[in-house]
Amino acid sequence: MNFFLDNIPQRTSKPRESGLTMIMDKGLSTRQAEDMLDVSAPYIDIVKLGFGSSYVTPNLEKKIAVYRSANIPVYFGGTLLEAFIVRKKFDDFLRVIEKYKLTHAEVSDGSIQLDHGKKLEFIRQLSKYVTVITEVGSKEEGIIIHPTKWIDMIESEIQAGAWKVIAEARESGTVGIYRPNGKAHVVLINKILSRVKAENIIWETPNKSGQVYFIKLIGADVNLGNIAPTEVIALESLRIGLRSDTFFQFLDKKMNAPV
Repeated sequence: MNFFLDNIPQRTSKPRESGLTMIMDKGLSTRQAEDMLDVSAPYIDIVKLGFGSSYVTPNLEKKIAVYRSANIPVYFGGTLLEAFIVRKKFDDFLRVIEKYKLTHAEVSDGSIQLDHGKKLEFIRQLSKYVTVITEVGSKEEGIIIHPTKWIDMIESEIQAGAWKVIAEARESGTVGIYRPNGKAHVVLINKILSRVKAENIIWETPNKSGQVYFIKLIGADVNLGNIAPTEVIALESLRIGLRSDTFFQFLDKKMNAPV
């Protein structure tokens, strides 16, 4: 840090298992990626090239190399794998992973109807080659998944070889672990945490309100995903109580009294 302050929570160091920040790159240029890393690299743990954007991204290899030079893993959004699966081209996806020398891959079923047993098999197959991240929850508004089913899916995907499981919220932050009004689905989240270790889950938090909620619930070292590239420093400030929303979260109680 640039100077000393006490009562600042100690963050885990990279490479870390908890306190992860996953950013969503939806089309940065290589120069924009370089500029982002110039200030944010210490706080970024992994980069997702959103949905199927890697298919149309110019200079894809060059951009992957930018992230790789900062020792930050890159992976393609799960929607891309779904596009290969629905076309029965899973082996072709494996060749894409090999071509770009990716170390991580995402398995999701947010856009297609995929039997969960088949999803587990894709996880098992991919985990032979790369670190697998999975995603649980629908991208569609109005589709309700019972908490017990959420938990069963998360646990079985971890057992099948998933490193982390993403709890779906979409870029809007209004589905899955959130209500349509953007507020956290408290009952669902608490039931998941009663059975699954927090370090195994990446909570999608594209909006500040969600970030604040999970930092207050779990702590500075909660895993958060779908973070906008321009919000990394702002998020790190939130994590350690240096924005008003979390200002008193980590202070000694005696500091809460009027000054």
